[in-house]
Amino acid sequence: MEHLMEGSLITIALICLAGVLVFMMIGIPLPFAIGASAVIGAYLGWGSPGLGKMGLIIYQQFFHLQWTPLALFVFLACIIDQTSIGSQIFIAANKWLSRLPAGLIVASIGAEAGMAAAIGSSTTTALAVGKVAVPQMVKLGYNKSFAVGALLCGGALGCLIPPSIPFIVYANMARQSIGELFMAGILPGILLALMLALTAIIITLVRPQMATRPPSVTWKERLVSIRSIWSIILLMLFILGGIYLGIMTANEAAGVGCVFILIIAILFYKFRLKNLINAMKEAALFSGMITFMIISVMALTYVVATSGMAQIFADYLVSSGLSRWGIIIMIMVVLLILGCFVDALTIVLITLPFLVPLVNGLGFNLVWFGVLLVINTEIGVITPPMGLNLFIMRGIFDIPIGDLVKGSAPFIGSMILFLVIIVAFPQIATWLPGMMKG
Repeated sequence: MEHLMEGSLITIALICLAGVLVFMMIGIPLPFAIGASAVIGAYLGWGSPGLGKMGLIIYQQFFHLQWTPLALFVFLACIIDQTSIGSQIFIAANKWLSRLPAGLIVASIGAEAGMAAAIGSSTTTALAVGKVAVPQMVKLGYNKSFAVGALLCGGALGCLIPPSIPFIVYANMARQSIGELFMAGILPGILLALMLALTAIIITLVRPQMATRPPSVTWKERLVSIRSIWSIILLMLFILGGIYLGIMTANEAAGVGCVFILIIAILFYKFRLKNLINAMKEAALFSGMITFMIISVMALTYVVATSGMAQIFADYLVSSGLSRWGIIIMIMVVLLILGCFVDALTIVLITLPFLVPLVNGLGFNLVWFGVLLVINTEIGVITPPMGLNLFIMRGIFDIPIGDLVKGSAPFIGSMILFLVIIVAFPQIATWLPGMMKG
């Protein structure tokens, strides 16, 4: 112990990170692996006082109203999941977009964008729309791998269009405004939805056998369909409009959103006590899981930050001869690779202690970088060999993994192009936050 206490703090931090990998490989759940490694590293490096200081720092960082929207938006998403709002959004989008080439896929992507404005999770967004859309597309003769692949990639809108759970976590960990992050995701989210829809249309025009055209829909049916999604439209206006105009903080918008959707669900969607209990259980489990992960990563961050490892990493990259844009591109590549093996939220949490000081030191806008970070991780979780969403969609819709990878490949290509556009034109992400400040 004496030898370890006197050793290099950098070595202690490396041992701590190695411990995370070892614990994960022997089957220990990730939050426990991270938390246990952090505690061991803190004790080896600073002894009992280090553990006390670690607990104090975690308390100071986490006992803050900035974290309130996390649990509230999770609860809001769980309420919606207990209603038929998701299917109604798809039906309305289908009425308006079905006559386009690959119309049901375009409608599904539109529905995912609508659900994203209420749910904030890529997996939940893709599944909520997919459970309604995929059976219809298969029935009409759509290529199943093509259809599910489009939905898989469209799920990324759930983390990009606000309210977004990864944005809330990033904002708090990187000391940024949640409201600004929410605004920063709107235009990129719309752009990504359009690019994915355009990809489906182009592929269908080139290969008509990939998708058929359903029967025509009258204008009366289209107009009537809007009445079924008025609740989501109002919810978006309440949350995003309130934050943008400065009427509400993110905390207040989350609370107003929960009360509003709860009233709507009771009055119009037969939401009863049983549904409320289910929503509360799901919200408690999901919020607890995220909270425990955040606390574990805060402990790991304490070890890494106190050792000076993050600063050495930043200094090394700055002195490597790469330009500031070259460093950003290298970060993007590393994040894409990490996403193939680890879920999006974990990547955001684990990489922030290293990346935020580096990106800030290079003079980049941290709100813009938050958008890049979320896009990168979402691309990662839909790509092999271990993309989490890839395997979830494979299991739910009973499709061979090879077929799903093949079907999603063109859409992943569009997402990478989209990432390049956001890197080349940061104003797409920073314009609305700047207007909000003004």
